[in-house]
Amino acid sequence: MTENHTAPAAQTAVALRRHAHGVSEIVLNRPEKRNAFDDVIIGQLLDVLADVDADSNTSVVIIRSAGKHFSAGADLDWMRRMADNSHQENLDDARQLARLMQTLNQIRQPVIGLVQGAAYGGAVGIAACCDIVIANEKTRFCLSEVKLGLIPAVISPYVVRAIGERQARRYALSAEVINAREAEKLGLVHIVCDDIDAMDSCCETMLQQLAQNGPGAMQAAKDLVLAVSHKPIDDAVLEDTAQRIADIRVGVEGQEGLSAFLDKRHAYWMPETS
Repeated sequence: MTENHTAPAAQTAVALRRHAHGVSEIVLNRPEKRNAFDDVIIGQLLDVLADVDADSNTSVVIIRSAGKHFSAGADLDWMRRMADNSHQENLDDARQLARLMQTLNQIRQPVIGLVQGAAYGGAVGIAACCDIVIANEKTRFCLSEVKLGLIPAVISPYVVRAIGERQARRYALSAEVINAREAEKLGLVHIVCDDIDAMDSCCETMLQQLAQNGPGAMQAAKDLVLAVSHKPIDDAVLEDTAQRIADIRVGVEGQEGLSAFLDKRHAYWMPETS
């Protein structure tokens, strides 16, 4: 990745970095607190995601963390405040986290999550909302909420979809630590690299793979999967999918892709090769 611009991030919990070829990188930037979540980091993530989602120049999003750990879960000071707050204040706070998960899950562009170290509590939800998750042999996941007498409430729809009901029932109840290879078997992780240094190389390979594809087509494919997931294959779904392919075939990108294939040339979105 060739970096074009880095948003000033010395005092911010979330950094946004713009790279070449339409790549935007979101970085959880509180390594001194192991990137633990609180209302500040949630609010900044929502702002950055809205910025990226509206950016027509962004075709792929990377979400990662500074330091040794992706996120240790909820910040202790934040949890102390929440314990002293009213039910309404806790409800408002939970709704904000729920909005973050929904926003990340539904962002238009493909999202690659680079997860190292500990990914506990809400961080498991972040991983479940990413389209492609890259970890390394030392990455560890945990639905740790029940250890504190709590539940993984607002992340549960995405975690259950990622690993299935049976596995979610086990790990939400047991709070067992899940290593990277087991997370790969469960479907939470797609690629496990040897070590943290290899993750950037794995990510670069994936970026090169995605660069071969139409940006609009990738967005449409992501929307398609979300639209048909867990739906009965009935007349409504059949008609919806037929409409989607008809629309994209006559669109600018679909026409270009088909023409390029038939003419045995590269489509305009593919990077130039030396």
